[in-house]
Amino acid sequence: MRTPRVLLGAAVLAAAMVGSVSVTSLASADADVPVPQTIQVSGTFNGGGNRYYGTGDLGSGGQNEGQDPLFRLANGATLTNVVLGAPAADGVHCAGSCTLRNVTWQDVGEDAATFRGTNATVLIEGGSAAKASDKVFQDNRGAGGSVTIRNFTVNDFGKLYRSCGNCSTQAARSVTLQNITASDGDVLVGININYGDTARLSGLNVGSIGICDLYNGNNSGDEPVKVGEGPNNTNCRVS
Repeated sequence: MRTPRVLLGAAVLAAAMVGSVSVTSLASADADVPVPQTIQVSGTFNGGGNRYYGTGDLGSGGQNEGQDPLFRLANGATLTNVVLGAPAADGVHCAGSCTLRNVTWQDVGEDAATFRGTNATVLIEGGSAAKASDKVFQDNRGAGGSVTIRNFTVNDFGKLYRSCGNCSTQAARSVTLQNITASDGDVLVGININYGDTARLSGLNVGSIGICDLYNGNNSGDEPVKVGEGPNNTNCRVS
């Protein structure tokens, strides 16, 4: 039996039963898999605990806008048991509804994952992310659907979740965070209250990290204006 090596000191979640599925954060990898071109996923892609990292055009990493992802998920696809190493390019793109289960980002590139589509429902279950100088999860969805992040660990980050503040198409977006462990970060959630975004948070182990930043977003591409912070019992609620 192979003994996986622990990499980069990423936080490790103890195995936990979620329904009938055993979930861990997989902060180790059995094998390294170079990715020279975006992997297109429909249905379910099970990475078997291997670490995937960008090469060639996907090998620059950093915060450059417009990078391609390591994985592009079609509407309804699932990505599971994958470790994303460095460079991670623009992580994962979901064209619509998707599930990211037991996925670890050891060194977030531009974003860990970006969500698009209309009436798209996204589930991030288990896993962890580290070294995100800006956002971890970027939500560019149109109207309808939801994002749920549960049983997740994050450290060294700017925002865990951000509803796009200046996309050309804007809509009310909703996010639910459950059982989140966070350290060395700025804030968990950034939402646009003028578009009716909502965030519902519970089971937080985050110390002094901020809960919500509240913005007035726009569809002109301008920098959104921060207008408040913290739970407000309307857009941002903590239980």
